[in-house]
Amino acid sequence: MQYDDFVGQVQARARLANSGQSAAAIRGTLETLGERIPDGLAENIAAQLPREIGEPLRRTVSMVDVGTGERFDMAEFVSRVSARTGMDQPQALYAARAVLEVTDEATQGGIMDRLRESLPDDLTVLSESGSRGRLRE
Repeated sequence: MQYDDFVGQVQARARLANSGQSAAAIRGTLETLGERIPDGLAENIAAQLPREIGEPLRRTVSMVDVGTGERFDMAEFVSRVSARTGMDQPQALYAARAVLEVTDEATQGGIMDRLRESLPDDLTVLSESGSRGRLRE
């Protein structure tokens, strides 16, 4: 998937007003995800995405200590995405779901299955709900 396609898909699915908001949602979600997941997994996901899309994952890996990622739940994940994007928390949650959905479609080789295995249940639900599904709690 090309950069413009990725941004456009997130914009449409998250119902964002413009590509700038979409890019902010992508960056905020992937930076936060990069803080949460193991470093090697973050790099593997980033390698399958357009360079500009994967860069927040790579940048986060280089900024945090090498290891298995921070431990935090969905509430903290959404709070961080909200702070990074300037969106309120419900909008940040919905945008993050869209970003993860498009990321799933843009990657292959079971990488998103590995991602889900590395997350706690509440964040797994977030990664599985997509933009059309209902977020079960």
